[in-house]
Amino acid sequence: QVQLVESGGGLLQAGGSATLTCVASGGTLNFASVAWFRQVEGKEREFVAANTQSGMSNYYADSVKGRFTITRENAKNMLYLQMNSLKPEDTAVYYCAAALNYIPAINIRNLDEYDNWGQGTQVTVSS
Repeated sequence: QVQLVESGGGLLQAGGSATLTCVASGGTLNFASVAWFRQVEGKEREFVAANTQSGMSNYYADSVKGRFTITRENAKNMLYLQMNSLKPEDTAVYYCAAALNYIPAINIRNLDEYDNWGQGTQVTVSS
């Protein structure tokens, strides 16, 4: 198990950019599959982006493809989500997640595969 803490959210303008950061402690992310999810109140948590255990492949939700970038810095045990061209519909609580076990690519978007979660950071995009 690892503890995850997100930061970097806040009130943002449409068209703007921001970077979310997730710091891990109590364990290493070096061999973990990592991801970002988001949730709007009253709706299910949805997949945003993931980086595979090998670190070699990224996956994105269609709604953020071309605008968001997931990166990781294993030496610092940190995960990032660079968000560009923000839209009001990006408003949500953003969660980072990690799975210490291998996740096949076909399941990488499935939140049930992740057993380590942060508490979330609110991102609000105003028009």
